[in-house]
Amino acid sequence: MASASLIPMGVRGFTTASSATQDRLELALAPALTPDGTVASPSFFHGFATEPQVLARGLLSLADITATRYFKYTPTTQRDPVLTAHGDRLRAEVFSACNSVYARLDVLGSGLDGGEVARGTTNVDIGMATRRALASIGRNELFHLDVGRHGLTVATLSAAATERPVEMPDRWVHALGNVAEMHRRLERAFTLDRAAARTLLTSIPAATAAGSAAWLAPTASGFRMAPRRIPGAVHVHGLHRLSALKRLLPHVTGLTVYGPADGEPGTTAFEVELRHARLLLGITEEAWRGFSGEGSLVSALAEPDATGHAALVSALLAFEPVIDVERLRLESGLTTAEVESGLAVLAASGRVGWDVHARAHFHRELPDDPERVTRGNPRVSAARRLVAQHLVVPGVQPGEWLVHAGTRDDPADYSVRGADGAARCTCTWQLTGGGDRGPCKHVLAVQIMMKEIR
Repeated sequence: MASASLIPMGVRGFTTASSATQDRLELALAPALTPDGTVASPSFFHGFATEPQVLARGLLSLADITATRYFKYTPTTQRDPVLTAHGDRLRAEVFSACNSVYARLDVLGSGLDGGEVARGTTNVDIGMATRRALASIGRNELFHLDVGRHGLTVATLSAAATERPVEMPDRWVHALGNVAEMHRRLERAFTLDRAAARTLLTSIPAATAAGSAAWLAPTASGFRMAPRRIPGAVHVHGLHRLSALKRLLPHVTGLTVYGPADGEPGTTAFEVELRHARLLLGITEEAWRGFSGEGSLVSALAEPDATGHAALVSALLAFEPVIDVERLRLESGLTTAEVESGLAVLAASGRVGWDVHARAHFHRELPDDPERVTRGNPRVSAARRLVAQHLVVPGVQPGEWLVHAGTRDDPADYSVRGADGAARCTCTWQLTGGGDRGPCKHVLAVQIMMKEIR
């Protein structure tokens, strides 16, 4: 994979805007990262969309989500989806304004005709004018789709073309890593057929609703929503966060629900099956929680040599829609565990995602920022400082460690037990429920210390 260091995150922009008519959609792209390096005017696909209305409504669903704050409902400003071309499909990803909803539209190769899909990652412009045009697209038999510029045909830009910066919050990058890890832990709970899936979507409250929660379970005739836990059920908090799926109601052919393996409340995902496409929505355990603050990768990032493993793995990636871990192991000379630790670092950089349908990682690229992982995971940095300053020592009791923290004027000692399993710490953050968003810095420090002395 060529270096991705040539385009700083904050200076990329669009030199033209997306546009749509009844028989053509032209998606404007920002400068892209590709297997050949940086491309200022990328071209990802030129051909036909076999299901134009599915594509249009899928993009509108993403636009709805990224412009909505579901916790204390507030419509907000535009954000530009991350678009990755994988050679056999196109993937567009967004987060809601509150960061509690992740959405990904996969347009499969069977839905793209008459051209080859390139490889690369960038942002795609979905402005208000384009949204209005997308809303009017019908089920045309012949629908042109241009993703990026078509070679020399735009050598002269029209006078109406405008340039604007890419609108992509930095916390999206941190959130992409947490989504990948949290979705990796999910298991398929159940699948609904077309009739049941459409009935479920019809029952979802509007985005302006709030506070609705239920246990969702399959039945012989479809599904049921229960106020209390029942066998096989998945807990969903904030059902209104699924409201964007309603745009696709006429096109839904099935719906799969993913939930935590232990059946407890947690992150959940809903994957809608469409003709030649899929739309995935992932939601956090509660509407006020954003994916960017979940801390699901901090333990993996604390692994020794994880950064070095990531560098080796990164060099072998080429925008694969499904990453073959065994191939990476053989070609890198790393163990499977070391490959996984490298993938975790790349996920924290927003460069690797997780596909719950394929149960595999996939590769995307983002503008390189070596300090991004450090900034986005301050607990790991703080834990390393505690170890470097020799503030982690064995405790009196078997299996106990003491972490000397606090300040010179207000010192504090914290007891950590079970650091190699279900770790417990006496710090306020851990005792008040922060532990379900990853271990605290004291537990991480002990984990780092234990690995160093083995």
